[in-house]
Amino acid sequence: MKQLPTLLMKSLSLSVCSLPAAASTTTLQQIALHQPKGVAKVVLKKGKTQLFKDGNPMVYSGAVDRIIGRPPPKTGDVVLVADGTEKPIGWGMYNSVSMFCVRLMQLEDEATSDSSCALNMEKLIETRIDAAVEMRRRLGLPSVHTNAYRLINSEGDRLSGLIIDVFGGVAVVASSAAWVEKYKSEIEACIKKINYINHVNWRPSVDILKEDGVNEYDLNKMHSSTCPERTKIVENEIVYTISLKGQKTGFYADQRENRQFISRISDGQKVLDICCYSGGFALNAVRGGALNVTGIDTSPLALELAKENVVLNNIDPGRISFLREDATEFMKGALLRNESWDIVIIDPPKLAPTKK
Repeated sequence: MKQLPTLLMKSLSLSVCSLPAAASTTTLQQIALHQPKGVAKVVLKKGKTQLFKDGNPMVYSGAVDRIIGRPPPKTGDVVLVADGTEKPIGWGMYNSVSMFCVRLMQLEDEATSDSSCALNMEKLIETRIDAAVEMRRRLGLPSVHTNAYRLINSEGDRLSGLIIDVFGGVAVVASSAAWVEKYKSEIEACIKKINYINHVNWRPSVDILKEDGVNEYDLNKMHSSTCPERTKIVENEIVYTISLKGQKTGFYADQRENRQFISRISDGQKVLDICCYSGGFALNAVRGGALNVTGIDTSPLALELAKENVVLNNIDPGRISFLREDATEFMKGALLRNESWDIVIIDPPKLAPTKK
């Protein structure tokens, strides 16, 4: 009889230990349990977890050990991403076709501190776009001197596959992920809340989206635009006419600070701008006091815009010229002529891979 209390205590202790500990259940696991359709779990291989915890949002298929869920997830589904012990480290958008099978959207630590966006793509899109608008506002964008800027910079704003450039009253969306196409209407609704945006122009990156499993026919069917073909913008007090059907989003908004840097170092210099497009670097060089600026490009449309921008800014045409030539052939000729420049800018467009 004297041993009964001891045995009873051991029994109670074992019973408590066998119960699932509430503290070991993560925030994402708890929320996933209440999802009506259930949430599949993508389990990573041993040793692959830290890369994604450190911020890389692109979970490549080679890092995945197994997928838990019946039926298996489909492209566009929300999934948990877990370590080798099946403990979630975050959640993201699944893609059964792409070499990147998940784009991580939120980590477990973030969901624990603020669960309002956890496993909720619509809420997360709204929250991230609102945060980007507020950050640009604190940076003084837009302003009287600059109304062209990048509002969403893909991974930089935690929305991998989405770029949004603002050009005055026009927002241009560059889509390069299947999830962006799926949530097109939600993204557009967030953009239209911005009081100075009058038009949204959607520019899907067709070749990249095809690799993500998006049907090209569906893309052509989905996207129509009432945007003007051209618009005027101002950047660092220089006025540009840009083509909304031109390269990328129509203007390289991510190069604003580099163009301003060229303006600061060009005083008294002879400048060559190769692959000049609509003249962004060349115009900044002239504004910065360059003695002579030459812009080279093969695109007639780009050179037409560049020459129009010279006129728009009342720049002396004797200090700046634009030539339609192949960059390589031009440089070969310059070598033969023994011609040189103090500053050479070369920013070629990315070429599509050739099929072998």
